[in-house]
Parts: sequence; C-alpha cells; structure tokens
Amino acid sequence: MSLESPESSQETFTHKVEFELNGSPERRSVPTSTTVLDLLRNSCGKQGVRASCERSVCGACTVLVDDLPVAACSTFAFDIDGARVETVEGLAAQDGTLSAQQQAFRECGGFQCGFCTSGMLMVTTALLRQNPQPNREEIRDWISSNTCRCTGYEMILESVERAAELARAKQQDQASE
Repeated sequence: MSLESPESSQETFTHKVEFELNGSPERRSVPTSTTVLDLLRNSCGKQGVRASCERSVCGACTVLVDDLPVAACSTFAFDIDGARVETVEGLAAQDGTLSAQQQAFRECGGFQCGFCTSGMLMVTTALLRQNPQPNREEIRDWISSNTCRCTGYEMILESVERAAELARAKQQDQASE
C-alpha cells in the first residue's frame, strides 16, 4: 500500500529531458523507464532509429550522443539530458544534399535491405570524425558492432573507405575557397 498520492507518484516516475536533436533543441517529459530508442521513434518521429534486438547487440538503433555511438535501445532517455543527439535523419544537409557517408553507401551499394544502414551510417560518422583516414582493420573493428544480414560486409567496407575519400575531398575544397 502506497502512502503517496497519484500526483506525487506520477512525478516520481517521470523525468524531464532536454537535449539537442540533429541541431534543434528538444524538451520532453518521459517515464523514467523510457529508452532513447522509444523517445526518438515515438516522441520525436525519428524512424531511422531502428528497433531490432533491443539488447545492444545488432547496432540497428545506433545514434550518436555527444559524437559517440550509443545503442539507443538500452540507453535510458534521462541519460541524454543535456546531450547532443544525432540520428541518420540529421546527416543530410538542410537542402537534401547527402552527407559523404550517405553518398558513399549509395555509390558503393553498402546496403541491400537497408535495415542496418542507419546504424552503419552513424558508426561510420563517428569513426570518420575520430579518424578521417581509417585503414581497413580499423573500419572492420568499428562496424563489428553492427550486424548486417544481407551484404557480407565487403560493400560496407568499401562504402566507409569511399566516405573517407569524399569527406577528405570536401575538406580540401573548403580549405581552398
């Protein structure tokens, strides 16, 4: 038997979360048991964050939190309070121009069914921010956190290598302007 009123009980089980989502401020009040996956998909409409294993194993739900890849399915929403969160929907420019990662996956066929692609793109983004010139072994290590059931990974590896080339070319173009 609880001595708390329903109102105070409700406050105990909700949490206010403020965070930046793909460059825009967000403010939500969510039950404390809400995962980042549920928050992003159900409250923020970010359907690119995939629900699959829901055990931090497959990588389909990968988002970036303060530039680090995170399994959204096993991270509580209150853990992103005050953080910068990026989803696959935030990779393309405002005008729809694809990011280097998206362009490379398109060019190299780094996807088949597409289910793992958003997670792969987010891991690739994090990798290239930390190391703009990764070797094949480093790429393998990074993408090993994401499961793809279709491609056999060769086209994904080629896509990440191509994304690095495109990103470097873009940086060189910007530097010469």
